[in-house]
Amino acid sequence: MSPAPVSGTRASGTADVFAAEWLKLRTVRSTAHLLGTVAVAVALACVLAASIAGTWDGLSGAEREGVALSPLEPLVAVVAQIALAVLGTLTITSEYATGMIRTTVVAVPGRVRLLGAKAGVVGVTGLAAGLAGVFTTSWLTRAIVGDRPVPFFSDESSHTPGLLFALSASVMALALLGLGLGALLRSTTGAVVTVVVLLYVGPLLTQHLPGLWGDRVTSLLPGSLPGQLAGTGNDDSVYGAVLPPWAAAAVLCLYALLPLAVAAVRMRGRDIAGR
Repeated sequence: MSPAPVSGTRASGTADVFAAEWLKLRTVRSTAHLLGTVAVAVALACVLAASIAGTWDGLSGAEREGVALSPLEPLVAVVAQIALAVLGTLTITSEYATGMIRTTVVAVPGRVRLLGAKAGVVGVTGLAAGLAGVFTTSWLTRAIVGDRPVPFFSDESSHTPGLLFALSASVMALALLGLGLGALLRSTTGAVVTVVVLLYVGPLLTQHLPGLWGDRVTSLLPGSLPGQLAGTGNDDSVYGAVLPPWAAAAVLCLYALLPLAVAAVRMRGRDIAGR
């Protein structure tokens, strides 16, 4: 991700800083590639739904008992979470890698304001991508499957607006988490690996903790939060579900904001180039 050049003149206001960060985000190829990944995930979900629908129509009543399809919105949300976390990370680590961060700070001396502008742009992009990916998947796959009573997929609780909004919010939170980790670690690899561990490796490890600790700790991981936030739980999955919706919302906000807050403190207290 190679950011567009930043003007050597100082930004005169918050709106100018946001505009500059938005320009940088939308003019790099990696943004289109990562958002395109979400679109591809939606298309593949539709192909899978069409395949199941076609298979269903060709089976007898007894044969249909062996056919099932899990809701596809969470799968698309996971792809979007990873893609937007990478996007959030690259928003700042690419500038450190190329040295453009020095030019950016000349244009925007207020480092907290700079990080806030990046967070605003990344957050809006993450929420938009989450809403578009999750809701489009829900509308299209349900239209494709229609009124076929496919087990699991036909469960209305898996398509409630509350769960869809919660999944979309998790995409935004992961995008901001990627940005915060990128600002702290100044390493694309380190930030992305941390997100992957939280999403995929963490649940596989914490579920083996003794007693109730497995469910308690797993419930705090990012992948567990949308179901708890929506109040639908996480049945038949490795994720825990012991948090009430308000607590799940609080933990999701912590994932999004705590790394950014720590990064803001560090950016105020040290040279931006890390020297």
